Amino acid sequence: QVQLAESGGRLVQAGGSLRLSCAASGRFFGSLIIGWFRQAPGKEREFVAGIKWGFGTTDYADSVKGRFTISRDDAKNTVYLQMNNLKSDDTAVYYCAGRFRSNWSRKNDDYPFWGQGTQVTVSS
Repeated sequence: QVQLAESGGRLVQAGGSLRLSCAASGRFFGSLIIGWFRQAPGKEREFVAGIKWGFGTTDYADSVKGRFTISRDDAKNTVYLQMNNLKSDDTAVYYCAGRFRSNWSRKNDDYPFWGQGTQVTVSS
């Protein structure tokens, strides 16, 4: 089981950058996958990026590829989402989620562990 807590969301201007953090606690090993998801008002929650904790391999949604970077710090048990060149469409509540499987998934239902979310607002 793993507990997750996001931080770092705030108001930022379009074209700016922001780094979100997801602190993980509990007992977890190399099979943990951490995903970042986001939900904009009136829209469904969507996958943004993911990282396999043990291997460091990553996956990105097409909408953020080249602008967002997911990474991890093993010593701090923290996963980061570096977001550059932000657009108004990036405005959403951002969640990190965890699953103990070796295969990738972009589906919400495949992640049993969730943080509380952090608000990112991009002003144009």
